[in-house]
Amino acid sequence: MRKSAIAMAAAIVAGSLIAGPASAELDRMNLKVVGTWGNLSNWKVNEGPFWQKTMPEVSGGKITADAVPQTEVGIKGFEVMRMLKIGVFDVAHGVVGYIAGEDPIVEGVDLSGVIQNWDDARASMEAYRPIIAERFEKTYGAKLLALYPFPSQLFWCKGDVNSAADLAGKKTRVYTTSMGDFVEGMKGVSVTIAFAEVLPALEKGVVDCGVTGSMPAYQAKWWQVATNAYLMKLGYTATFGAINLGTWNRMSDETKAFVEAQMKEFEDLAWKNNIAEDGMGVICNTGVGGDCTEGQAATMKKVEPSAADDAARKKVLEDVVLKRWAERCGAECVKAWNETIGKIAGVQAPTPK
Repeated sequence: MRKSAIAMAAAIVAGSLIAGPASAELDRMNLKVVGTWGNLSNWKVNEGPFWQKTMPEVSGGKITADAVPQTEVGIKGFEVMRMLKIGVFDVAHGVVGYIAGEDPIVEGVDLSGVIQNWDDARASMEAYRPIIAERFEKTYGAKLLALYPFPSQLFWCKGDVNSAADLAGKKTRVYTTSMGDFVEGMKGVSVTIAFAEVLPALEKGVVDCGVTGSMPAYQAKWWQVATNAYLMKLGYTATFGAINLGTWNRMSDETKAFVEAQMKEFEDLAWKNNIAEDGMGVICNTGVGGDCTEGQAATMKKVEPSAADDAARKKVLEDVVLKRWAERCGAECVKAWNETIGKIAGVQAPTPK
């Protein structure tokens, strides 16, 4: 049963950051950390091991963490930064798209249909990092420590979806505003559903398709119901690691430098791991292209987008996704995006009238 926010806040804040006297340059502290979904690789391979094993070891036991995934404490993606802001957690990991509804500027790092390869994904997140960092401080009282991805965000459908045209009329699960814009641009119906609820929604026909990453789709067993893996790429789901500014400001300069250096190593490893498992996610869902290293491969039909499908993606991106986002964000925001991600992706958002 989900804990109430008040009860959880009381329990966690009671054991919050303990900053003792500086010893061997590093503060001694125990951080309250919340990660992403406990059944997916970003938690199991990246976030969990980093906070539960790596950080205590490299700090000589000075920096420890009570780290749990958001699924264990019963909160949802859009609540993570609110909890960080009020001090329930010292450190939070989450998906930018889940909080973008409160701040369309941060939404710009992950607009659906823009980024189509890993090199551009990393370059765009790096270029947009100062903008995200500024908004995190202003909106959430948090310092950005890391930006990293999930695997490619693709369409997983129950029934024949073999082209962009087949998305018309389909009810598709999305989790960001721009994903909804993209689906609607394809003449489909966007439905916002929490990740854990997608499989039963597919079973009951509440949705026909769902968007998520290649390996997350396998790990969440969407293949038990979905039949077609339609590999039109919507992006790579920018994911953050951030620390409450109150917690950060209580650290010594030496400890801050140490934490930043370790988070940079964490970020690099998370990129490496997600890139490595991206193709494997498709293999595990379809059984095509190799042997699944994660278990028994599923038998979904693998559908690669055609040149006509890619042309449809670009048209929807320019005519719907970028126009709607520009209206939400404003001229100054659009200018900053065009000078960073727009330049990298070779596309420009229109200046709103």
